[in-house]
Amino acid sequence: MNKVQRMAIEAPVSKFRKNTIIIWAIVCIGFAIYCIYDGYFNEKFIKQHTDANGKADSTLVFNQKSPPFFIAGAVLLVLYLFAIKNKKIVAQENELVISAKERITYQSIQKIDKTYFDKKGYFIITYKDKDARLVNRKLNDRKYDNLEAILEHLVAKIS
Repeated sequence: MNKVQRMAIEAPVSKFRKNTIIIWAIVCIGFAIYCIYDGYFNEKFIKQHTDANGKADSTLVFNQKSPPFFIAGAVLLVLYLFAIKNKKIVAQENELVISAKERITYQSIQKIDKTYFDKKGYFIITYKDKDARLVNRKLNDRKYDNLEAILEHLVAKIS
């Protein structure tokens, strides 16, 4: 008995999503640098936002106190990027594995709505969960690459 082992189809986290996270982290760092410069080094800005008694207005206070929060935001974004970098959807022989906790068997899939896949890059899977409730799961090509192969595999499996 020689069984042919079919390879699972994988859809890793998309480059679009990874690049978006990187861009937002850079924006946070850039804004932190801008605020540090205006809040501590730009004499003209400091003079403009300080009253005659030497009290800073809300703009100067924001520029002096906000940089740590922007840096923390950038760090959190980078940590999130590392957390999701190996995440993927896997279409196996009998089920679609979205995460360790979310697995959709092909028998439970009621329908696949691929109306907007070509134009907007997403499709919706309607399936019955463990409690026999109908659940809609939207899969978007901005979050995962190679979704077209996953969609073709799903359609072939439920047909």
